[in-house]
Amino acid sequence: MKIIGIDPGTATTGYGVIEIVEEKLIPVKFDLIETSKNGTPEQRLASIHRQLLDIFDIYQPEEMAIEKVFFATNRKTAIRVGQAQGVMLLAAATYNLPVFEYAPGTIKKVVSGNGRADKKMVEQSVRDHLGSGVHSRPNEKTHFDNAADALAVALCHIYTSQKRGEKLWQQLIK
Repeated sequence: MKIIGIDPGTATTGYGVIEIVEEKLIPVKFDLIETSKNGTPEQRLASIHRQLLDIFDIYQPEEMAIEKVFFATNRKTAIRVGQAQGVMLLAAATYNLPVFEYAPGTIKKVVSGNGRADKKMVEQSVRDHLGSGVHSRPNEKTHFDNAADALAVALCHIYTSQKRGEKLWQQLIK
């Protein structure tokens, strides 16, 4: 079973694919979907859609977990991220992927044990669950936190899934 986790954004969207093999979690791919800051909103959304379809073609996920849009102080950003999330949902529908949404606090709580965990705590928790090989590329400035957040979304889905999560979780905590 392959799960893709998505941390939505318009400039930078994190994604992470985790495969469950014999009760083990294997990070298959984690990276970023990036759009040109000079692109129009519609060009950026089209780019996200195309790139996500390409990722689906390559990694063949069976379910998609996505972080719910969180409304904070910047309404304009929330609206743009909501638009990007809509394009991501459209891509999932194109592939007939079931989609599961999780609130940021739920993701943090499930993955790190703390619903108010900061970015560094989430990154460390993702490494604890998936191994030390989950890190940013050496000598490269990246937005690894977006990819780590996407892996955290996928982990949250795996651990909370009624179909597989409870059994898998029990196997992992032994």
